[in-house]
Amino acid sequence: MREPHIDYAEVFRALPGMVALLTPDLVYVDANEDFLRLAGRTREQLLGRYIFDVFPENPNEPSAAGMRETEASMLRTVATGERDTMALLRYDIEDPERPGRWQEHYWSPVNAPVLGPDGKVALIVHRVEEVTELIRARGGPGGGGDRARVLEAELYTRARELQEVNERLRSAHAHEREVALALQAAMLPSPGPAGAHGAAVRYRPAVGALNVCGDWYDLVTLPGRGLAVAVGDVVGHGLAAACAMGQLRSALSGATRLTHDPAQALEALDLYARSVDGAESTTVVTTFIDWDSHSITYSCAGHPPPALVHPDGTVVFLDHATDPPLAARPTHAPRPRAHAPFVDAATLVLYTDGLIERRTESIDTGLERLADSLARHRELDPETLADALLADLLPAAGNTDDTALIVLRL
Repeated sequence: MREPHIDYAEVFRALPGMVALLTPDLVYVDANEDFLRLAGRTREQLLGRYIFDVFPENPNEPSAAGMRETEASMLRTVATGERDTMALLRYDIEDPERPGRWQEHYWSPVNAPVLGPDGKVALIVHRVEEVTELIRARGGPGGGGDRARVLEAELYTRARELQEVNERLRSAHAHEREVALALQAAMLPSPGPAGAHGAAVRYRPAVGALNVCGDWYDLVTLPGRGLAVAVGDVVGHGLAAACAMGQLRSALSGATRLTHDPAQALEALDLYARSVDGAESTTVVTTFIDWDSHSITYSCAGHPPPALVHPDGTVVFLDHATDPPLAARPTHAPRPRAHAPFVDAATLVLYTDGLIERRTESIDTGLERLADSLARHRELDPETLADALLADLLPAAGNTDDTALIVLRL
């Protein structure tokens, strides 16, 4: 049986209730028939126009906050890629036939993202429940109108109280986030001296939620003229993941100083991870750099491979010593190691998966994007190169995963 052809544009326009589509810049691109009818606007008055040029705030209403609250909700949707449901709000609309005359409206909006192929928010679905008639309804004989006014006042008061509670919660959440990020910064200090070799580190938390996570980086000076560089990623977010990260980072730093071998350091870390809550399936890669022999010895536990960029623009991923994540095997086993030569002025880049992985893409696509960016920017100093990589690879509105990055000039 042939499946029927569905004209989704017509379905959208026939949807019951007010629904509009806007760009991430809050410009109208479409609206259904109910939206046009209930908002009192034609399609020509909406499409291609900024939402608050079409629906400005009522200057005669001191308590009006509909524009500010709607804008904040939409921008949260763009930043997080998640649906944002608003409390009931009053949003007066200017009569298009009588400028300066405002019509009282009560709306209950929801803003939802539509993601594009790149995983970024391409459109905002703005759905509005028009409840003005319910709030402003006039009763029949016997004082129904007075009862409706009382109901209106109570509902609006409760809605404003709920909005104030939401704002206080957001403020408290923002303070908690500042504390959490300060904790993260304390556990991820700036790198120490790397001799004559420039190094840059970056940490970018995911948008939304608490934004403290289990990503980490570390640089350890080895006896002689060596340097160990590592990055790791504990599964999950929040303070529990950060605490597990702190324990694992410290343990690997100690193991690195004792073993002088990346595979043995990861073997010791694997044993330790089995006794740490939340450490299961942590990924980590560590590299030992020998300046005298111009070689890198590395070992990887389920982590994206480091990238070695040669001065001619050739990018090599160090992927010949990859093993399962920490504590993923039922029993402990030795870890592999591999070697790679390098020349002066080459660049070593270690990173966590937030830099390259996207929900709608294969990891190979992310690695290709990273290689292309590294080849184009290879002559930049480490600090500038680190910023260029983040600009090229992370979504402009923020990423849904955390990112740690180390750039080292060899």
